[in-house]
Amino acid sequence: MNWAEAGFEVLGTRVLWTDLVGNLAALSTVLLAIRKSIWTWPVQFTGAILLFVASISAQITGNALKQAMFAGLAVYGWWRWSRGTRDGQDLAVRPATGPERLALTGVMVAGTALVGVLFYVTGLSWGASVPAPEGYLLVAADAYIFVGSAVATWAQGRALVDFWLIWVAVDLVGVPLAFSSGLVVSGAVYGVFFVLVLIGFFNWLKEYRSTTVLTPKEAV
Repeated sequence: MNWAEAGFEVLGTRVLWTDLVGNLAALSTVLLAIRKSIWTWPVQFTGAILLFVASISAQITGNALKQAMFAGLAVYGWWRWSRGTRDGQDLAVRPATGPERLALTGVMVAGTALVGVLFYVTGLSWGASVPAPEGYLLVAADAYIFVGSAVATWAQGRALVDFWLIWVAVDLVGVPLAFSSGLVVSGAVYGVFFVLVLIGFFNWLKEYRSTTVLTPKEAV
């Protein structure tokens, strides 16, 4: 057994060290994002690499591709936040504009459809080998999580408050899918993510509103 397959048993369930440590890093990423720490991105990059290995071991190719995507977006996010905090500035957060929200929604819908077809035709999603109609639903869920994760992380890199809500939508599908795939740690951590994401959303929204409150003179 190599290091990628190393793990331990918990109540008869096999837990991979890569899955455990990778998810702890991912959990730390959320906590760091709430605080708008630049360390969000190096930690996310590390967690993505470990979860990539765990997904390959579990033969969940779609999730492995998602982790590879996370690693790339972590580099982008670090670059964007580094620019936004230059010269000691605090990272400015804001809600997405109407056109931005339409664009994000459109990308999620169209992207899920396109990636879903790609996952099914190529067999990249494990659901492609499951008989219809269940197989179709599993592939669609896999594609939705993949695209939603990309959109959420991109929006996070641009410091859009809305990225937290996109993660809520992703987690509503990701939690049950992780448990059904046998990645127990991932499923449990995604459940914790759901709570932390809601906290992050309200914290960022409160901060944005506090920085945009007009003084009596400005309000005239």
